[in-house]
Amino acid sequence: MPGHLSFHPSQRGQEHDGGAHPINEAAMVSDQPGPIPNATVIADAVRSGRLTARAAVEHSLARIARHDPALNAFTVVRADQARAEADAQDAGGRGHHGPLAGVPVAVKEEYDVAGLVTTLGGRGNSTPAASDSDVIKRLRDAGAIIVGKTAMPEFGQFPHTEGLDRGRTHNPWALDRSPGGSSGGSAVAVASGMVPIALGADGGGSIRIPASACGLVGLKPQRGRITPSPLIEHWFGLVVLGALTRSVADQALVLDAIAGSLPADRYRAAPLKEPLTSAITGRPRLRVGWTTKPVMPGAKVDPEVSDAMAAFGSRLAGLGHAASPIEPRWPVPTPAFLPQFFAGMRVEAGQVEHPERLEPRTRATVAMSGWATPRVVEAALAAGRRVTAALDALLADWDVIAVPTMTVPPPKLGLLDGLGAVRSLLKSTPIVGNTAIFNVSGHPALSIPMGLTSDGLPLGVQLLGPYGGEGRLLALAAELEEAQPWDAVAPAYR
Repeated sequence: MPGHLSFHPSQRGQEHDGGAHPINEAAMVSDQPGPIPNATVIADAVRSGRLTARAAVEHSLARIARHDPALNAFTVVRADQARAEADAQDAGGRGHHGPLAGVPVAVKEEYDVAGLVTTLGGRGNSTPAASDSDVIKRLRDAGAIIVGKTAMPEFGQFPHTEGLDRGRTHNPWALDRSPGGSSGGSAVAVASGMVPIALGADGGGSIRIPASACGLVGLKPQRGRITPSPLIEHWFGLVVLGALTRSVADQALVLDAIAGSLPADRYRAAPLKEPLTSAITGRPRLRVGWTTKPVMPGAKVDPEVSDAMAAFGSRLAGLGHAASPIEPRWPVPTPAFLPQFFAGMRVEAGQVEHPERLEPRTRATVAMSGWATPRVVEAALAAGRRVTAALDALLADWDVIAVPTMTVPPPKLGLLDGLGAVRSLLKSTPIVGNTAIFNVSGHPALSIPMGLTSDGLPLGVQLLGPYGGEGRLLALAAELEEAQPWDAVAPAYR
């Protein structure tokens, strides 16, 4: 029923025992292994010597070989390189004792991985990256093994993972449904149990929307929390890097590993007061305002989403939080978002090697972007600061604000088939209606599973916190997960 969260017995012990669950290495490398354990479990087992990094990588690769042909989550699999890197780690090499030791990780196509083309979801680039981006370096230093890269729509411009170059990526909860976007390939890789962690990027909901559509944990950190290097900014500050995971503990683990800004970054967040892995153990009583009122005026909210949200509010109250339904006066983000988006697309098109190879819709969007001049962008950034101030005023009354991540269940695949740039953007607008505002404002926002529709599709709730509030959001999510654990792997892949 709407709002119901269930837990699959085969996952018990992986989520909540801090890694003490026994690891069966033979089962990890069998021909048909079950979902790969969560990152916290794998890393603890590798560091203690109960598991090899090679076994964890082989498990992931076996899952990818078995399931990805039907899902189309991966664009490239680094099978030989991942095995070699795992063997080197097992011999005491880079990351051997790191917080992500031996953990197989997938990364979205907009991250630079040495030796692989950064496709950005299309054909605009053809030369392999000479070096890893800073975030990838941090992952490797922490012990993660990059097993492959994941699908995205070109430039991440739509909340669906479909493109002319790679085709459609399928939601593992229902193959005829979209996994959302633009980090849809990363979400599918995690929700199908092929990897425990996948990196994404969020410029208008591109981590949170796939998290909602695929029943995952997806955090858009505060602007400036994670360096976008080698860029100094992306889409004029709209885009923030982050991860998709099955558990809150894994989310905290990977964010601690990759967080940090660089002097060259245009936006730099103050360091967190404590590691997120420590913050999630806290159980403060919070004032939580929850609402089904959409950010976009006049947007329709599916009745099942409304029912699940009401059930979520009841769960918060049952845990002792001061949870109340609210009717916030949302600031309007569009005057800030659109100029940054269009100008950002134009800048991105100017950075690829072969702009003539971009998809027709991408070229059309870039052609339309002339109105977003530097002066217009500066005005948009000023409008964005007003959005930030308005949300700060709302957060003065509430420690956390909860709103549905999407106002509708995961849509059918092919929603944008045959549409040009303008109609595709208009058709996509309702999907990002509750998420893009927080890219404009820069606040941290976390999507976690809220329940299932009557036909078993995931629904997500988005938690909004103040600047520097990632720990607060994750602590609340950890409490909810502990009280009523969710099934994080799609049923057909358990």
